[in-house]
Amino acid sequence: MNFWAAFTGNFLIGLREGLEAALVVGILIAYIHKTQRTHLLPKIWAGVAFAVVVSLGFGALLTYGPKTLTFEAKEAIGGSLSIIAVGFVPWMIFWMGKNSRQMSQGLRDSLSASLEKDGRGWGIIWIAIFAVGREGIETALFIWATVRSAVEKSTPAIAAGVVGGLVVAIVLGYLIYRGGVRINLSMFFTVTGYFLIVVAAGIISYGFGDLQEASLLPGWAHHAWDVSNWVPQSSVNPLRWLYEVSVALFQVNPTPTWLQVIGWNIYFWPTLYFFARVAHAKVGKAPKGENKAG
Repeated sequence: MNFWAAFTGNFLIGLREGLEAALVVGILIAYIHKTQRTHLLPKIWAGVAFAVVVSLGFGALLTYGPKTLTFEAKEAIGGSLSIIAVGFVPWMIFWMGKNSRQMSQGLRDSLSASLEKDGRGWGIIWIAIFAVGREGIETALFIWATVRSAVEKSTPAIAAGVVGGLVVAIVLGYLIYRGGVRINLSMFFTVTGYFLIVVAAGIISYGFGDLQEASLLPGWAHHAWDVSNWVPQSSVNPLRWLYEVSVALFQVNPTPTWLQVIGWNIYFWPTLYFFARVAHAKVGKAPKGENKAG
């Protein structure tokens, strides 16, 4: 698979999810400084560190856990987890689409309530763990599903994409926190939301294929179409590069089964419709200049 094809999809996923986590950490730290409770900063970083370790452990479990299983068991687990990963996507994009402007106030309210109950700030650790850990686990599961659904796996490209996206997200989060960069977060999460909907539709189609290979769903031999003869074979053909990008980002399949096609359409069109409604309503209501951080 083309290096840049595999790199791009994982970079964008890492960037989106990493920026969410970076913004959360920035909001927590800003609140601590504003309320002059800087002695609580080590507890925030302790919660963040624990959340990162849990996320990495979850990713390692997904990657290495099923290696000793039979082919059918691997396909069954892979298909099931792919569908679970896709189930997170509507929640991620709809929640951020509706609440990106209120995220800062919501976290400050949670911190304030925690400090009122416990002046020593131990509750802050749990706020950091849940806020950052949620993003980390979602990212690990979604990236794992995306990687698994690729026709060929390019470990260096995948690793570079994820790490690159997370690094850029951390830098952007820091610059936003310091006031050096202004980003229309509402627009950012809307655009990446549309991207994730298309990616997720491809993953759910691939997940259904896994479950069919594991004999848990019928119809593996019944293909909706077969256009594999149209796929360019030459690596120097620009259309071959376009095909590889489409496979890496959206799991394009030249020989899908009927169930895969049905699953893709059932997921894609309703999710796209309702997300477009949310995005349109948000744009219509947002005052000029709103939704910018920094």
